[in-house]
Amino acid sequence: MAELCFRSTAEIASFYFCTDDKTRVPLGEKNGYINASYIRMNVGEEEHFYIITQGPLPSTMDDFWQMVWESESDVIAMMTKEVELGQVKCHRYWPESPYNSKDLANFCLRLHNYQILEYFIIRKIEIINKQTEEKRIISHLQFTTWPDHNTSKLAEQLVKFICCMRKAHRTGPIIAHCSTGIGRSGVLLCVEILLSHIEKDLCVSIKHVIVKSYKVVWSTIWWGHLRTE
Repeated sequence: MAELCFRSTAEIASFYFCTDDKTRVPLGEKNGYINASYIRMNVGEEEHFYIITQGPLPSTMDDFWQMVWESESDVIAMMTKEVELGQVKCHRYWPESPYNSKDLANFCLRLHNYQILEYFIIRKIEIINKQTEEKRIISHLQFTTWPDHNTSKLAEQLVKFICCMRKAHRTGPIIAHCSTGIGRSGVLLCVEILLSHIEKDLCVSIKHVIVKSYKVVWSTIWWGHLRTE
């Protein structure tokens, strides 16, 4: 299924290079920019709501957590390792241990606990708003066995990851990212939507799901690349 997502969208996605203010995620009162898209997909009468974004960099980590807070999301799905084949894919934007905290401009982060499974890691991160002192708990799920520029050969484990992600989700959009925000995070979205159709015994066009989701993902992320170069 993952291979189908990549192969079916390769030519289609390359045509979308313009960002869309209807789907980009604005930051703060001034609608600041972050390389992230809202994606809404209907499964029957139920709407699935996501934010797809790039893996945070040291320079965008504050913006990333501001987005998490403002969107009132309680789940982050990370589809990459920090380093793969000697290349940094994502900055470590969470505290390394329960004994350390990460201090940001507007927030403080604390790692409540974590569980290392065979194919993914589950973390519970407390985010504290410095101005209001409000506290929230974020579930951070990191899939660790999916190489970049490749397809996951562990379909059963990916389904388990999605089930865990759904179980943890209570409010706001699910925020998903890999390294660039184009490949693995987009496939996660497509697989989750297709599974939802199957579970509800609904007819679904695989092509429609792929084209609709990847049109938004590629348009915003690639325009973000152009803006930063």
